[in-house]
Amino acid sequence: TSSHARVGILNNPSSKIKEDNTAIARGILAAFLTQNNSNLKSFLSKLSKEETAKSLAAGTKIVKFLIPGMDGDTFEKKYNTLGLDLIKTQQMFCQEVLKLLPGQMAVISNGR
Repeated sequence: TSSHARVGILNNPSSKIKEDNTAIARGILAAFLTQNNSNLKSFLSKLSKEETAKSLAAGTKIVKFLIPGMDGDTFEKKYNTLGLDLIKTQQMFCQEVLKLLPGQMAVISNGR
């Protein structure tokens, strides 16, 4: 959030939701819940890179991608305790309320 814009993310995966294929989604959620705006922006930029996704898929722990200034302990605790229910709930919302197909992306705007 800022005085100019707010950003939120809803997950709408196309595949079955499991621990091993939700590392980035859980990392984003944990960061939103535990970090300040400047650290959040930098961390999300790092997570959005293709090489980061490949590295996580290969088994690299997400804490290797934390940036200086992040509260790593708080992030790691939240990341490790985030269940898959929140992602499943977001998926249901996207598909049942927003009428998106599995994996379909959308931008939703609600101006002030």
